[in-house]
This record gives sequence, structure tokens and C-alpha cells, in this order.
Amino acid sequence: MNNGDIEPLTRLIQEAARGNRAAFEDLYRQTSPRLYSVAVQILRNPTWAQDILQESFITIWHKAATYQPGLSSPQTWLTHIVRNRAIDGLRSGSARYEIPTDDEFDTEMGDNGMNDDPLQHIQDSLQNLRLKECLAGLPSDQQQTVVLAYYQGLSHGEVSAFLHQPLGTIKSWIRRGLEQLKGCLGL
Repeated sequence: MNNGDIEPLTRLIQEAARGNRAAFEDLYRQTSPRLYSVAVQILRNPTWAQDILQESFITIWHKAATYQPGLSSPQTWLTHIVRNRAIDGLRSGSARYEIPTDDEFDTEMGDNGMNDDPLQHIQDSLQNLRLKECLAGLPSDQQQTVVLAYYQGLSHGEVSAFLHQPLGTIKSWIRRGLEQLKGCLGL
């Protein structure tokens, strides 16, 4: 997200806080695709992600007046709401949000037979497993920044705001984390 998007989104949130439904609808149209992808990354289930997105926008409507532009960008604030809702859904122990197996995830994401080669499927699964192992081997600061940037789609600036760390530190952690991942994966 570039800085030119911050002011219009801030205005939309402020207008939504005043009960302006048109502004809220515009906020939804502009931000829901990215927020949906955050929910899918966490829940690994498109149907659940849609539910979480809907619940999150209800929360956004009710809490729009609490948004403070000086504390975070609008996208960061919105992402926090979706992320927290998704994590709460997983933590609640509700069968509705149980983490699916890799096979269930592939089916739910709609592979549509595009990968009918069983050997390719095995190779992809092994690569995913290897990536998870390599990611788990990173120091926690690097692991967290890489996950936020590449799995949750946050910009370096948004990761910096989320973790309350200087932007240069975040960029260094991400760079070092990616270097270690490349080494671990043999790339």
C-alpha cells in the first residue's frame, strides 16, 4: 500500500464512524480483497475466511470510531482486526475453524484437477514441508517478519508499525531471514 492510499482510507473509516454507509461500502470494496487473503492465509479455508471477513467488517463498522490514524495506517488497523478474528476462531476450538490437513486445503482451494500428476503433488508437498521446517529454524524475529510480510501480505512499513520496530530493523530481519531460507532450501 502506498502513502497515497492512507489518507483516503482514513477518511473512509472516519466517515464510517459517523454512520456513512456509502463510505463503509467503499472501504469494503477497496480493502476486502487483501483482507480476505490474510484470512485465507491464517485459516487455510476460503469458506471460513469469508465468514471471518464478514465478522471483521461488522467489527470495523462498530469500532470505526476507535481508529487512531497516529497509531497505525488504516490497512494495518484493518489487518489487525481480521488477523485477530481469524486467530480467535482457531483458538476457540470450534470445529468450524479447525486447521485442515494439506489434502483438505488443496481440495478446498479448488485445485480443479490442474495437478493430476501424483508425483508432482508429492514433490509439492515435500517442498512445502521443507519450507515449513526451514521457516521454523529461523530466529523468532526473522520468522515473524517473514511470515507477516510474505504470508500475511503486509508491507515492510506495516510490519514495522505492527511490531513497533524501526523500518530499517524490519528490513534487515526480513533480508537475513530470506537469506537463511534460501540457504536452508538450497536455492
